[in-house]
Amino acid sequence: MAQSPAISGKVRKLALRDIFEDPRIVLMLALGFSSGLPLLLVLGTFSTRLAYSDVDIKAIGLFSYLALPYTLKFLWAPLIDRFDIPLLSVRIGRRRSWMIATQVAVALALSLMATANPATSLVLLGLGAFLVAICAATQDVVIDGWRIDAAGTDLQGVMAATSNLGYRLALMCAGAGALFIADWAGWSVAYFSMAGLMGVGMIAALLAPAYDREHAEALGAASAPPAGAPAKVWSFRAAVLEPLTELHTRLGPGLWAILILVAFYRMPDFISGVMASPLYKQVGFTLTEIGAVSKLYGIWVGIAGAFVGGWAMTRFGLFPTLVTGAFLGAASNLSFSWLSYGGPEVWRLTAAISIDNFCGSFAGMALIAYMSSLTAPGFAATQYALFSSLYALPGKLVAGTSGFMVASYGYPVFFALTAAVGIPVVILCFFVGRAGERSAARAAAETAAFETAASGDTEAVSGNHQAGLTLASSDRPGAPAPETRMRPQK
Repeated sequence: MAQSPAISGKVRKLALRDIFEDPRIVLMLALGFSSGLPLLLVLGTFSTRLAYSDVDIKAIGLFSYLALPYTLKFLWAPLIDRFDIPLLSVRIGRRRSWMIATQVAVALALSLMATANPATSLVLLGLGAFLVAICAATQDVVIDGWRIDAAGTDLQGVMAATSNLGYRLALMCAGAGALFIADWAGWSVAYFSMAGLMGVGMIAALLAPAYDREHAEALGAASAPPAGAPAKVWSFRAAVLEPLTELHTRLGPGLWAILILVAFYRMPDFISGVMASPLYKQVGFTLTEIGAVSKLYGIWVGIAGAFVGGWAMTRFGLFPTLVTGAFLGAASNLSFSWLSYGGPEVWRLTAAISIDNFCGSFAGMALIAYMSSLTAPGFAATQYALFSSLYALPGKLVAGTSGFMVASYGYPVFFALTAAVGIPVVILCFFVGRAGERSAARAAAETAAFETAASGDTEAVSGNHQAGLTLASSDRPGAPAPETRMRPQK
């Protein structure tokens, strides 16, 4: 058997032609679509449906709790990697069986939401939304696992970008598309249509390579412990306590201020987002106008905001971008206070959506970079999962009270209060916003010292991974054969 490029030390340059000829790219686009489709159907689009069904504003706020499984999915994610689905996993593999099962479950739960009338079956409708959230969050875990296992490091950037494109296309379908259909044929038809679109992910899952056994065989020899060494077993201490201890040791007492910053950074967005659709309804916008401006045009504005956020980090650095994002992300909520004072002119809706989506995406990109900078190489996945859960959970918990705040103070005051949350966040940024940069600098110094001390070793070491243990993309199960993918360079 030929030695893989990763093991031989030769790295094959990824060519543009490889991307178009690799079937995993198309599969990732479809799976990204399947991952993004349910999100708005239990959040923004769902809030719009409730608002236009004359559901009480307080109840709309409380219904936001139904989406908590998206934040808590890390609790049951380890089970997906350890347990098979009876009968199905033996035939098509563990990953594919979990994908198919969760996608079918999402489609069925969406069908339940389609048949439930908010006026007479509000509890049944809520149950359907909760089932969609649980099954969709589990699907996200499985698809992320498939993406990581199906491609090597040279293709992960392309796979992630393709998944994000599919995700954005799904948001347009579940946002603008669902609202257009609801305005034309009713909410039942809209949700049945979305249930049918889950078939895109099912087809992709059936066509995806069943890499479970092949992947285990490919990595078996490389990952096997030395003779006589005890086998590694999963433990709560190694999986949870050690990453937390490392964080506290490296960042010191300032870790608590950092956690508060992470928890509050996007809170204005989470609190205000639930009340955006009821505001549109009160001002007098139609479902078609909301779909075109908020769910279609707004997606592209959000993409632009993320792009500018990434550019700002490369041009000015992480700390200035983090502070700017904290200010813009909160201050943009004032655009909704302004929107609540006028009539249903489309240009006013467009202006408010433009400000909110651009600034929110800019802030989101800055926070992702900041959380990534706080992680350590050996614990990056676990520590980032903890940070990402923390940043979403407090805001979503408080969001459930947003309807009561609107009922008591009105929309203008409510959105102004959410913007005021940004004041302590900006102040915190000045105190702990450079923690990630300092941590990265210390890590770089320690790595340089380690490499200097180990320069005489015969075995190359990179981070926490020994060289030669990662499969290149061309060696992944389901990848085109090297002779069909590699082309002579001119």
